[in-house]
Amino acid sequence: MSGTPDAAAAYRTVAGRGEATFEVQGSRFLGHVVPADSTDAAEAFVERVETEYADATHNVPAYRVRADPLREYASDDGEPGGSAGKPALTVLKREDLENVAAVVTRYYGGTNLGVGGLSRAYGRAVNLAVDDAGTLEEQPHETVAIAVEYDDSGIVRGIVESADVGFEGTYGECVAFEVQVPVAERDALRERVLSATSGRATIDADDTG
Repeated sequence: MSGTPDAAAAYRTVAGRGEATFEVQGSRFLGHVVPADSTDAAEAFVERVETEYADATHNVPAYRVRADPLREYASDDGEPGGSAGKPALTVLKREDLENVAAVVTRYYGGTNLGVGGLSRAYGRAVNLAVDDAGTLEEQPHETVAIAVEYDDSGIVRGIVESADVGFEGTYGECVAFEVQVPVAERDALRERVLSATSGRATIDADDTG
């Protein structure tokens, strides 16, 4: 566990899936990283790698997921205590990456590497996989649902379009807009819509991180 991240603040994560492979004294190490926007997504990725590489000697997981508080997890998966999961997680922390999951797969090559050698190898595997994936700055978004009568739909649509955010409009008994808005801009958008419709709009927000 760690501190609580600012839900509206931008954060660094990996740009996509990254992989790396190398050998150390006969042992083969494969690093895997992916973006993961929830603990469930991170654990599902770990399970997929464990299934794909079920014949490996070890599959060492580590992840950091934005939550309240920030969720950090690592396991040595049978390696000597502190020699695998901790160095893998340390790379993610050092790079200040969030919403990211990593697994390092090891095929034992017959030579013991010692705690120091293992730590370097597991850290290197994650570092190289992150380099392969690349990093980016992500802005947390929320889905904001806005429901208005037809008389107000034109002005609300204009406000949403001028905000330069993604949205979908559904026209039924009333007009419903689903808007993907940066968390930091949510309150300002809400106030503009309520002001323009004299409070007639119904607005609900669903935090998607």
